[in-house]
Amino acid sequence: MASTLRELASLYVEQDWDIEAELLHKRSLALQEKVLGPSHFEVATTLEAFASLLRKNQRDAEAAEFAKRAKAIRDANSTEKN
Repeated sequence: MASTLRELASLYVEQDWDIEAELLHKRSLALQEKVLGPSHFEVATTLEAFASLLRKNQRDAEAAEFAKRAKAIRDANSTEKN
């Protein structure tokens, strides 16, 4: 369900419904963190999508934090595979 929320948020971004998209990203992120854990790769995907929305709205500092967290998750997951 969380990935569906993220996909719907992406569609909302394309329609310039950014407020609604942000709410969906937040719900998706909360669900994923609760069910999958905060360091799951799906959480990173949602963080990246959320960061993109924030950059679109000139909220660069917030976007950088989400992007940094997503990168840390991706790095940790790639290290685990090696």
